[in-house]
Amino acid sequence: MKNIVYLLLISLFISFHALSSPETLQQEFINKMVEKHNFKRATVEASLAKAVKNEKILSSIAKPWEAKPWHQYYPIFLTEKRLAKGVEFWKAYKETLERAELETGVPAQIIVAIIGIETFYGTYKGNYPVLDALVTLGFHYPPRSRFFRSELEQFFILAKEENFDLTKIKGSYAGAMGWGQFISSSYRHYAVDFDNDGTRDLLNNPVDAIGSVANYFKKHGWRQGQDIAYKANITGNDYAPFLKKSLKYEHQWQQLHNANIAIDNTLTPETSVKLFEFKQPESKEYWVGLRNFYVITRYNHSPLYAMAVYQFSEQLKQEMYL
Repeated sequence: MKNIVYLLLISLFISFHALSSPETLQQEFINKMVEKHNFKRATVEASLAKAVKNEKILSSIAKPWEAKPWHQYYPIFLTEKRLAKGVEFWKAYKETLERAELETGVPAQIIVAIIGIETFYGTYKGNYPVLDALVTLGFHYPPRSRFFRSELEQFFILAKEENFDLTKIKGSYAGAMGWGQFISSSYRHYAVDFDNDGTRDLLNNPVDAIGSVANYFKKHGWRQGQDIAYKANITGNDYAPFLKKSLKYEHQWQQLHNANIAIDNTLTPETSVKLFEFKQPESKEYWVGLRNFYVITRYNHSPLYAMAVYQFSEQLKQEMYL
């Protein structure tokens, strides 16, 4: 009986891995594009045949910048060079940014900060073929293969909708593209034709990028006129239970206040908040994030990223209005 069970388990193990092989996953993907989205089989097969598995992509996703401690992360983005370029960009597109802020409620400095951190204002939009990135991660990166196959599906549809050659588009190692580094699903759902020329061009058009970043934040619940985060002073150890990896806002300000967490501002007791810890070389600093801080993490699911965007946006605003 034990031998039968053992053989059955081995059989299931082999079957599972056979079903999960890159070749099988790719064939399932082709079938899906044909059956669900009415693509021609030969077209999908020809496109996938041009994709190359890239080991550098697999190495990069295993060591993202967001894995660094705060004191190593923020110097990558908060630089005098980026600040000067951001002010230059803001001045060049001042009217467009004002219109985006008027229509969406998203402040100009947030939009400018996002585009600056993502691509240094269109300077570094990525050198990886997006098709290579999504095929590599969708078929050869088990931890998140389902997500990247979904993005590959969206990429095929996007290319068809926007009429571009998906074999020629370049972006990040994770398949993000354009001035604002939108992934394919975000491009499809949040990109806007902000200059009304008939094309949603996030690859080469900074005006569309500005409008689309603003629209992304609006659609994710940006609250106009509200703050983003406050630096916190902490007394004692009652704060520890409020430090959670989840980005969900599960606590109210009164709870944090009762745990001897203080900020230089007044919030209503029921305000949804989250406590964050950021590591400095020999200490830690604490911040209380509000709803708009959470919205920034919808762009990149990292508190480090959101804090860098927030602090850079404050630098930009100060520099613009000195």
